[in-house]
Amino acid sequence: MKYISTRGQTEPMDFSDVLLMGLAPDGGLMLPESYPQIDSATLNEWRKLSYPQLAFEIMRLFATDIDEADLKDIINRTYTKEVFGSDEIVPVRQLKDDLYILGLSNGPTLAFKDVAMQFLGNAFEYVLKKKGKRLTIIGATSGDTGSAAEYALRGKDNIEVFMMSPHGKMSEFQRAQMYSLTDANIHNIAIKGMFDDCQDIVKALQQDADFKAKYSLGTVNSINWGRILAQIVYYFKGYFAATENNDEKVSFCVPSGNFGNICAGHIAREMGLPIERLIVATNENDVLNDFFNQGVYTPRPADKTYVTSSPSMDISKASNFERFVYLLLDKDSKRVNELFDGVKAGKGFELSDVLDAVNNRYGFAAGKSTHQDRLNTIKAVYENYNDLIDPHTADGVKVAQELQKEGEVIICAETALPVKFSETIFEAVGEIEIERPEHTKGLESLEQHVTVLDNDASLVANEIKAVVAPI
Repeated sequence: MKYISTRGQTEPMDFSDVLLMGLAPDGGLMLPESYPQIDSATLNEWRKLSYPQLAFEIMRLFATDIDEADLKDIINRTYTKEVFGSDEIVPVRQLKDDLYILGLSNGPTLAFKDVAMQFLGNAFEYVLKKKGKRLTIIGATSGDTGSAAEYALRGKDNIEVFMMSPHGKMSEFQRAQMYSLTDANIHNIAIKGMFDDCQDIVKALQQDADFKAKYSLGTVNSINWGRILAQIVYYFKGYFAATENNDEKVSFCVPSGNFGNICAGHIAREMGLPIERLIVATNENDVLNDFFNQGVYTPRPADKTYVTSSPSMDISKASNFERFVYLLLDKDSKRVNELFDGVKAGKGFELSDVLDAVNNRYGFAAGKSTHQDRLNTIKAVYENYNDLIDPHTADGVKVAQELQKEGEVIICAETALPVKFSETIFEAVGEIEIERPEHTKGLESLEQHVTVLDNDASLVANEIKAVVAPI
């Protein structure tokens, strides 16, 4: 399996090299030359497998340059009951006959990002050791990616982590998770701005070829193909849990900001998983909702991005969206270049002429949710089903119920555990006791370590230079 760039100017590469590089040298995103096709007989075999076994069968199709015994070892060390709380890893629970929740938030940082990030940490360490290399991770987080990355990479050999977050924009719990870490290889940077400003700094440093080479820059944001790969697995797991045979179809509703999680669902569907629809749920930052309903993609500047009660989705430039647009435009790299160079310059684009393909060929739909919608949904799910969900998952449940067709089974992808957003939970249902894993108790009272910087890529570069010796 070889990997190519959406911009068409990067030579085909192996999985291990793509894993370490983040953004492609030509500024695009890496993806496989083609997606493996899975037939019904294979689905029947996979239906019987444990989560680690399923992960191995899927990942070995993509990570073909890693010895299979080594890949199996990485996976078996990643997906354990000790790390994720159960042998199921991502248990599926039923709210009602045609509505399910895919439980993705049982890892160390209580967010769905752990499922991919725990794999990424172990895979990074393995590949770096094999190649005799080191890696400087630069990342941007709107709330959950940062803590998941830091908990996966803390103490790992040959890895330094510089994680940017928007200053003052995350929940108290999210800040405490990240900033309380004391591991020597973890460096937190709060940028005076929004998530998109942090993301732009990551891209700026990644696109500086000399700096990238000199300091061995990589990324753990969802632009990293390894994260997408790990997320593909749980769409298969969710489908098997909610169906009895391959003649049944289900839809997935996914709270979306950066288009990474639902991009993995899109790839699972392209591989042959019987997914009827992929429903994008946005909050007030609804640029993806606009695209999937109108064919118009208009990213907003940071000062026009709303700060909401589902902060991990407070994103107005969806980094992974380029992977989908590349396929939508029949792999026309030249046009992809033009469109996303325009996005970089602050412009949007219109593809309303291919909207039928978006909805019919690729099965996408979209809806949006507001703060009041979140409160109403959290309250209704709690009162009607005795199930407490976080604000992002509430965005998903609200949109799923709003768009659900007669007879359609929808699985909502859980984003995080409610304890990470207690203020919104209390606003929705009153002062209740929210279940809290033992290892998170007292987290907010720990001393925090963070460097606050202006929105300037050169300042972040200086922080890296102060810690990492150039090659």
